[in-house]
Amino acid sequence: MGNYSHNPGVDSYIDALPDWQQTLCEELRDVIHEAEPDIVETIKRRVQPYFVLDGNVCALLGARNHVNLFLYDGAIVPDPAGIITAGHDNKTGRMISFYINDDVPTAPLIAMLRQIAANNRAGGWRKIKAGLQETSGPA
Repeated sequence: MGNYSHNPGVDSYIDALPDWQQTLCEELRDVIHEAEPDIVETIKRRVQPYFVLDGNVCALLGARNHVNLFLYDGAIVPDPAGIITAGHDNKTGRMISFYINDDVPTAPLIAMLRQIAANNRAGGWRKIKAGLQETSGPA
């Protein structure tokens, strides 16, 4: 476990998952905090682990046969490594699904998380997206 402040609700959520999902979620949790040490863990929607810094950065969801990592980026953070698995056209966030024995793409994920955190600090993806639309003219 990484050297960061753990939220007991996030601990409980992860502890209730099957062993392989627990291991994966702990690895993702470490990567999230490595990307941006100021990210804070919290619980939203009664049980779901969220990672926030001046707004939502990402969230975890254990599903029947996989784990989803939701990235709250307004689909504006580049994905040159192609790690996004769903939500390509989503207006608020995208998702990476991890299945048993999947490797975590650490370097590209850290780059994306750092950009999301930087965007949040700059006012959030909604503000940035509005600025991009203003500079590119009418669609």
